[in-house]
Amino acid sequence: MNDSPVALITGGATGIGAAVARQLLAAGHRVTVTGRTESRLRDFADELGRPEELQTVAGNASTFDDIQNAVDRTLKAYGRLDIVVANAGFATHDSVADGDPAGWTEMVLTNVLGPALLIRASVEALKETRGRIVLIGSVAGFVNTPGNLYGATKWAVTGLAENTRRQVTEFGVGVTLVAPGRVETPFWDGLGSLPPGHLLTADQIADSVVWAIRQPAGVDVNTVVVRPLGQPN
Repeated sequence: MNDSPVALITGGATGIGAAVARQLLAAGHRVTVTGRTESRLRDFADELGRPEELQTVAGNASTFDDIQNAVDRTLKAYGRLDIVVANAGFATHDSVADGDPAGWTEMVLTNVLGPALLIRASVEALKETRGRIVLIGSVAGFVNTPGNLYGATKWAVTGLAENTRRQVTEFGVGVTLVAPGRVETPFWDGLGSLPPGHLLTADQIADSVVWAIRQPAGVDVNTVVVRPLGQPN
């Protein structure tokens, strides 16, 4: 019987989520990744050679039925759930004073509601394994930026991480918020170019996620803020 740990990662086919998935698979975990686009999930699985330890589940991170389906399919395939990583999220790259409200609803639902739904759908399984919840936040959830609604969603994730920790720690479930600074991922696609200065790689953020996951039993690392050198804010 395979009793290796099992992780579920939302938005796991690209960027930080994909980097975490690769590292966990290399470490012997079994992994489910979700995403909205079947073709992107298929390409990711093909890239890795479609290992038995990986399954992909299409769905929307801000829809509870889709998230519950991903949890249920993970439990059916692997028999347990040890780690969830709420990674799905994006930015509209505009501001509250002069931005386009058309994109805000989806951003707020994905970035704020999505992690909460993942917690709700997975917490009973995580209680059984005394597992871990990882929320991918942002430096923008600690530092105010003029008019930045995306930043406000990440402030909400910062709060959600601590609020969740205070509830689930008594169940033996750990909670880690990983808050990256500037990272070279598809996050910047909406701007048409990368920001200036040194950027971290998705693998470097995945290093922090996996480090938190692999802490000894009884150790709960709660907040990890990772900036590239040269990023002042």
